[in-house]
Amino acid sequence: MRRSVRPGLVVVVTGASSGIGRATALAFARRGARVVVGARSPRVLERVARECRAAHPAAEAVAVPADVTDAEAVERLARTARARFGRIDVWVNAAGVGVLGRLSDVALADVRRLWDVNVLGALHGARAALPAMRDQGRGVVVDIASVLGGVVQAPYMGPYAASKAALVTLDEVLRQELALAGAHGVHVCTVLPTGVDTPFFQHAANHTGRSMRALPSVATPERVAATVRRAATRARPPRRVAVGPGARLLPAAHATLRGPTLRLIAWRTERHYLGRQGSAGATRGRLWTPSGDSASVRGGRHAKARTAGRGLAMLGLAGAVAVVVGRAATRTASSPPGTHPDHP
Repeated sequence: MRRSVRPGLVVVVTGASSGIGRATALAFARRGARVVVGARSPRVLERVARECRAAHPAAEAVAVPADVTDAEAVERLARTARARFGRIDVWVNAAGVGVLGRLSDVALADVRRLWDVNVLGALHGARAALPAMRDQGRGVVVDIASVLGGVVQAPYMGPYAASKAALVTLDEVLRQELALAGAHGVHVCTVLPTGVDTPFFQHAANHTGRSMRALPSVATPERVAATVRRAATRARPPRRVAVGPGARLLPAAHATLRGPTLRLIAWRTERHYLGRQGSAGATRGRLWTPSGDSASVRGGRHAKARTAGRGLAMLGLAGAVAVVVGRAATRTASSPPGTHPDHP
């Protein structure tokens, strides 16, 4: 039997029409939360609100169309939540877009749009939520960042990775400022997923001239949403939480073997995840337009057979990293004092 969240919990979710945002709104609604959902697609958003209301007898849901690049629209989300439910307990910044392409080729207007959504959109959300949370003496802002950018980097994903790295930094600064202001009951949680089965790549602008192949082992949006719900409802929410296949391996590999790890990521991106040159035309995806009928929780990349195979591949990579690190440690331990193991 599912345990309900704290009675009357009020949750605002941006990017709620699709992917992680939609899954997160439903995850809270299924536990009886009162949810305010925001996104650019009004018709889809109303459908999400109906799904939330049907998910639990105590659940309530309100749809507020909003583009997160518009600070006033985001403020309207917060005002609606306070007017309807009297408070904001959890604010989840899940709105996000993607741009694929070399840094030398991507249209600068698309880069600016991506950063407006992924970085300024989250900042707008935090600024809208914090007054209510300070008044209440508690609350949680959850930002959906990414292991890509937050920890590691990959070619053709520079603008996206940079936006997620910026989000990690903004969250750290926000924690410091809240502590200095004495707002110790207000928390900021940064969620760092690895690959997730959302419509992200169908919606991303693509300037590579190449089609996107199946991703490596991926998590379901529901798994990420469950992580968000658990983190936000803990007595003391974690500062950061990673989720998905390789969520622990990749940071460990990056910390101990940065060069080989980044070279491996670059090689796999080039050889495995992108099609041949000319296999796709340039597109802006849903970067500038609402997702509309293409909105969905999943992107169709979570085939069980493929996931199992990639899980084995991740185990193999983990084993390889462990062997290399173990050999390096052995060489260091066996080296005479004052010498370097690579230079006897």
